[in-house]
Amino acid sequence: MTVALLFILLDAVGTFVFGLSGAMVAMRRRFDIFGILVLAVATGVAGGMVRDLLLGSTPPDALRTVWPLAIASLAGVCVFFFKPLIERLNRPVMLLDAIGLGIFAVAGCRKALLYGLDAPGAVLLGVISAVGGGVLRDIMATEVPRVLHEDIYALAALAGAAAYAGCLWFGVQDSIAAVGAVIFAVGLRLASVRFGWHLPHPPK
Repeated sequence: MTVALLFILLDAVGTFVFGLSGAMVAMRRRFDIFGILVLAVATGVAGGMVRDLLLGSTPPDALRTVWPLAIASLAGVCVFFFKPLIERLNRPVMLLDAIGLGIFAVAGCRKALLYGLDAPGAVLLGVISAVGGGVLRDIMATEVPRVLHEDIYALAALAGAAAYAGCLWFGVQDSIAAVGAVIFAVGLRLASVRFGWHLPHPPK
C-alpha cells in the first residue's frame, strides 16, 4: 500500500467515525433525521475544512469531491438505523471520538508538512484538524466542548501529531510513522479515560 493510499483510507475512516460520533450525539438529543445528518456531516468534515482554509488549500477537500460529505452522511444513516448495535460498544461517542482524533491529528500534520510548514506549525495544525469537528458538534448540540473540560483530549491529538513529526525527523518510514502515531494518540486518549488521568486544575 502506498503512503498516499494509506492517508486516503485514514481520511475516509476518520470522517466516518467522526460522523458516527456526531450522529450519536444528535440521537441522544432527539434530533430528527435531518438534524442527525447535519451533525454527522459537520463533525466529519469541519476539522479538515479548517485545516485546508488555514493552509490556503481552497476550496477545501470536503467541497472538491462528493466523498467526504457522502461518507459523513452514510455515518449518520448508519446511526439512525443501527443505533442499538453501536451502543453495545462501551461509551461509543468517546471511543469513536478517540479514533477520529488520532487519525485527523496525524493526517492534518502530514498535510501541513507537505505544504511546507515547519514541524511546530504542522503539529499545531494537526491538533486543530483533530478537535475542530468535535468542537463544532458540541456547540451545535449545546454542550461544553470536550476540548475545554476533558483534559487528555487535545493533548492526545498533540501527542499523536508530535509523535508523527518526530518519527519522520528520525527517518522512520512514513506509513509506519503514521500508523504508530495514530495508535499512540488513540491509546493515550482511551487510557486517560480508563485510568482517570487529568491535568492540574486550579484550586477552588
